[in-house]
Amino acid sequence: MSNAKPPSRWSGAAPSTWPGERLGFPEEGRGSVGRPGRRIGALLIDWAACFVVYAAFFFGNAWAATIIFMIEQIVLMAFTGGGFGHLLLGLRVVKVDGTFAGWWRPIIRTALLVLTIPALIWDSDQRGLHDVFAGTVLVRR
Repeated sequence: MSNAKPPSRWSGAAPSTWPGERLGFPEEGRGSVGRPGRRIGALLIDWAACFVVYAAFFFGNAWAATIIFMIEQIVLMAFTGGGFGHLLLGLRVVKVDGTFAGWWRPIIRTALLVLTIPALIWDSDQRGLHDVFAGTVLVRR
C-alpha cells in the first residue's frame, strides 16, 4: 500500500476559491465570471428571440430554430461580445486573457453549446466545456 495522498482535483490543480480566480478574474463586479442565474437567463432570452423569428418565418422547418440560434450567437458574439440575452443581462464573452473573443471562438463555442452536453459540464471557474474548448469565459460587463 502506498501512503501517497491523492490530488484534491483530478487534474492536480487546486480548486478556485471563487469562479475565475485561477484565470485572474475578480470575485465580484465588472469583469467577474457570470454566475449561473444570469447565464441561464441569457440563454432563455436568446432562445425566445430566436423562436419568435422561427415562428414568424420558418415554422415547420425542423432545423430552422437551431440554425437561427447559431447565427444569432456567432454574429452578435463576434461583433458585440454576446447574444441578445448576454447584452440584456450585462454579460459578455471574452478570451481567457480578458480581451475580445474574435470571430472563430464564437463559432466553436456555439457549435459546442448547441450539442448541450459540453455546456452542462463545468469546471470550478464555472466555465462549461464549450467555453474551455473555445478559450473563452462569460464575464459581467
